[in-house]
Amino acid sequence: MSIRIGLLLTCLPFMASAHNLTLQQTAPAVAVTNAGELTLNNDRLSTRNWQLSKGAGKVRLVQHIAGRTRAKELNATLIEALKAAKLPRDRYQTITIINVDDAIFGTSGFVRSSAESSKREFPWSSIIIDNKGSVAQEWQLTAKNAAIVLLNKEGLVLFAKEGALTSEQIKEVMTLIKTAL
Repeated sequence: MSIRIGLLLTCLPFMASAHNLTLQQTAPAVAVTNAGELTLNNDRLSTRNWQLSKGAGKVRLVQHIAGRTRAKELNATLIEALKAAKLPRDRYQTITIINVDDAIFGTSGFVRSSAESSKREFPWSSIIIDNKGSVAQEWQLTAKNAAIVLLNKEGLVLFAKEGALTSEQIKEVMTLIKTAL
């Protein structure tokens, strides 16, 4: 019995994260062409195709969330810490990718409306609407969840985790960001 428990505990770190992101490696290329980045011009919202590779040159924190309130709330503490840090926009960017394909049935309109409200409130933010879950598929992310991926200026993965970050992990991410800047 204790051998089984030991094996299970050994496997837990691998079971907790299903993603295919590797530290100090380039994140797998992703693009969203089935909606894309929300843009705001003269108070009009629209979308345009988006590619992760076009943001190289800045430290980027990618928050990938299922189109569910619970997923959005998982790392709200980190997002508040990022807002409070007032990081330089010319060298840092937060990118929020919303997987609308992973929304509760019948709520995709509400998910899009919430994203649009956020874009109006934070026009400098990068909000990506992914109607088909392209990024989740490419990065092999688990459903109904959130992921945090930190990339340096060259696009190398400095941190990657699915699920809620602990307070220690939030401190680690903030330190990594400040070091990478």
